[in-house]
Amino acid sequence: MTAILAAGAVCGLGLYLALRLLVGPAGGPGSAAVALAELDTARARVRREAAQAADGAHAGEPVRLRRIGTEILDAAADRGLHLPRDLVRDLALIGRSPGLHLAHCLIAALAGFAVLLLGTAGIGSVALGSTGIGITPIWAGLTGALAGVLVPTLLVRSRATERRRDMRHVVGSFLDLVAMNLAGGRGVPEALQSAASISDSWAMVRIRDVLETARLHGMTAWAALGGLGEQTGIDELRDLAAALALVADDGAKVRESLAARAMSLRRRELSDAEGRAQARSQSMLVAQLLLALGFLVFLVYPAVARIVSS
Repeated sequence: MTAILAAGAVCGLGLYLALRLLVGPAGGPGSAAVALAELDTARARVRREAAQAADGAHAGEPVRLRRIGTEILDAAADRGLHLPRDLVRDLALIGRSPGLHLAHCLIAALAGFAVLLLGTAGIGSVALGSTGIGITPIWAGLTGALAGVLVPTLLVRSRATERRRDMRHVVGSFLDLVAMNLAGGRGVPEALQSAASISDSWAMVRIRDVLETARLHGMTAWAALGGLGEQTGIDELRDLAAALALVADDGAKVRESLAARAMSLRRRELSDAEGRAQARSQSMLVAQLLLALGFLVFLVYPAVARIVSS
């Protein structure tokens, strides 16, 4: 009886939250403040969809799934609910929109709920000879739904970690190239454009697109790089933007500073690579010890079995 009441309470809470999410903001449809807020939200949605349509990183995304996820995100944002900032940065780094990620999470949650619910109910009906769905399959389905929500997020974070490591490596080379162009007598914008046009890797293409967009919009290149660093969580890009802003504002000599930053970045990458190599060596050592232990058990077991049987 307690389990039934708990399941009913969870379902009721879910329905209540769904209704609160779908119902419009309080204040009445004729309220001027609500009308202005809805107008601002609609304009922001149109601008975001236009930016995503023009962004090459989101060109291959399913439009319907992204639109559904975006509408849910907008409805949640009206209630003060937002995705974690770290997750938004990871999504921006791998080139996936938050709406599409939310749609993937919902699909995975529904799939996990259905698979575990039906699987547990089928196993229970075979074992007990009944066809009804009890409390245990419901809890198993909820566990599957939770796992379905977490798995896409974990995959995004793992992929973002790899891409952030690659991005830092590219930024180190980019700093060297910018310093070399500055030493050749070029200005800061020309040095940035020339350094970004060297390679066609995804990170360098991302930097080049940001610089080109800043040029078309009349922004400064260092402000665009700082925005990219803030958007993706790359601290080195923010440091580069701050250093270039000093050049533009105060006329500081930044070439030596950029070379020193690139040197320190490479040293940190080298230490990180050595740390990962040592961790993998330790894991291989543990695997070898387990293999040796299994071989010893294989050798000793016949003698021990004969002694015990006698």
